[in-house]
Amino acid sequence: MTTVTVQIPAGWPATEERALAVQDELRARVVLDEPGPPPGTGRVTGVDVAYDDERDVVAAAAVVLDAATLAVVAEATAVGRISFPYVPGLLAFREVPTVLAALEALPCAPGLVVCDGYGLAHPRRFGLASHLGVLTGLPTIGVAKNPFTFTYDDPGAPRGSTSPLLAGAEEVGRAVRTRDAVKPVFVSVGHRVSLDNACAQTLALAPAYRLPETTRRADALCRAALRAATAYSA
Repeated sequence: MTTVTVQIPAGWPATEERALAVQDELRARVVLDEPGPPPGTGRVTGVDVAYDDERDVVAAAAVVLDAATLAVVAEATAVGRISFPYVPGLLAFREVPTVLAALEALPCAPGLVVCDGYGLAHPRRFGLASHLGVLTGLPTIGVAKNPFTFTYDDPGAPRGSTSPLLAGAEEVGRAVRTRDAVKPVFVSVGHRVSLDNACAQTLALAPAYRLPETTRRADALCRAALRAATAYSA
């Protein structure tokens, strides 16, 4: 497995105002009229990050799975400094440099990228999944553990049940039941994938647990990378 060390990119936004301007610029490039790869085909990659704010360290992981078998094909991690202060709605600016570095360190094409977070289900309709998708050109979706600021009716109890995730009357994603009678996850489009396909992909990636295997594996890997990176100063 490859681990890379990341520097904050030159010119990276340092203020909330600049980050908002970058969001506005990049949001116009989101592609919403492509269906995306069919579930169970090709490769699918989970990305996640872990932080140690006291030591100013962030670790990102990218884990590539065979979409048909969910077997691990490749893994990479990246470690760097936290690149932006904590501001709700601008979390992607804390995560993108290290996530991009982990994706770039993979020995193979990632295919569909699944983020532990949001795409269009975001106050400005441009969460991490959309941000990564625009920057990489890859199809991306967000699968989040909570509905953020949005509302939804509880979907039916059986696995596979869904209900709209709403910002007022606008559907920004869906609540998806991945296990019978267990709290749903919250799926939104990032880039180059339809919402129907994003939901189908999520179900295909979650055969046994509430969270998709992409998220489970990337979460464990980025936490391990953070522990290794901070062990010397513990």
